[in-house]
Amino acid sequence: MKYVVVLYDGMADYPVPALGGKTPMMLAKKPNLDSLAKKAEVGLVRTVPKGMKPGSDVANMSVMGFDPAKYYTGRSPLEAASIGIDMKPTDVSLRCNLVTLSEDGKPYEEKTIEDYCADDISSNEGAQLIEAVNRELGNDVFKFYAGVSYRHCLIWKNGTTDLGNLTPPHDITGKVITEYLSKSENARVLIDMMKKSYDILKDHPVNLARKARGKRPANSIWLWGEGTRPSISSFEEINGIKGGVVSAVDLIKGIGRCAGMEVASVEGATGYIDTNFEGKAQAALDILERNDLVYIHFEATDECGHRNEPENKVRAIELIDERVLPILFDGLKKYDDYKIMILPDHPTPIVTRTHASDPVPYLIYHKSREKSGVDTINEETAAATGLFIEYGPGIMSRFIKD
Repeated sequence: MKYVVVLYDGMADYPVPALGGKTPMMLAKKPNLDSLAKKAEVGLVRTVPKGMKPGSDVANMSVMGFDPAKYYTGRSPLEAASIGIDMKPTDVSLRCNLVTLSEDGKPYEEKTIEDYCADDISSNEGAQLIEAVNRELGNDVFKFYAGVSYRHCLIWKNGTTDLGNLTPPHDITGKVITEYLSKSENARVLIDMMKKSYDILKDHPVNLARKARGKRPANSIWLWGEGTRPSISSFEEINGIKGGVVSAVDLIKGIGRCAGMEVASVEGATGYIDTNFEGKAQAALDILERNDLVYIHFEATDECGHRNEPENKVRAIELIDERVLPILFDGLKKYDDYKIMILPDHPTPIVTRTHASDPVPYLIYHKSREKSGVDTINEETAAATGLFIEYGPGIMSRFIKD
């Protein structure tokens, strides 16, 4: 038996006025996904436990079968694991975004966050900027590490996670940052580094070149997502089978590495709508040759939600349907039996531009046990089936064992 999980990050949504009151899932042309929905179990699952923040970290851990209440120690440590950082038990890791703040002459505290990802800055440009920041601000206590695109990492030796509220930058795009800078005394050193980074980066050659090309500058770091070294049981130990992961983002790769899963590296995988869809599909089939399960993750739907790009979110769903699912379907033909599970990790509604904790639609297709499903899968049709999984981490065992 082979198992394939296709995770559309943030695909679920609320009705979007710009889409005529429909959700992207309702509007997208997705014949391959819907062909499975007609023959699959379809329902809703709560991937974000009540009382926990609806992050991709918590939600994806749930879908993979790991109870976040037991295993979650913060977002950034998972990304640090992907980068290859050997965290000590006393280390604290923080996500370090490269963001665009307004260049309006106002004091740092009064600036507006214009873009949480600095126009989706390239990994090469980002690495140069992080190197400059580390050269000026790094020392025996703090060290910056380059990651992918705008997503980087700070390791704080003998640090603390008692930092007040460090707000994710994608939650406050377009807002003045004043009230979102932590007032905790413990966080003062971090806020001070953020302020200093503006002076380091605003006239950096990388940013001057970006502005000359009409791109936003990555003129500040933004620190959030603090946590300590994770202690996750292996995927095989929890689920009884071997698995691998395909993703463009360090978070999902990090969960995979911490869980002892094979982790693919796909050239041209960006985490956005321009990603190498076919390459990720082929990498998934390659992993499946050596493992029982592959978890293939697509970030584009989530990014489009954060960026208030309803048409692109629709298109991202369609591109996965056009350029990924046919490759997977064809590659699975050689196996006597297989299962496919397709779902989002959480909603990323266009109207709020941030994550939500609402239950999400899912489908589970079993080649040898086809069922009567729904004509098309979306938030409404999934709810109408009456199937509901309250305990999110239970969906993986349901997928594998039922």
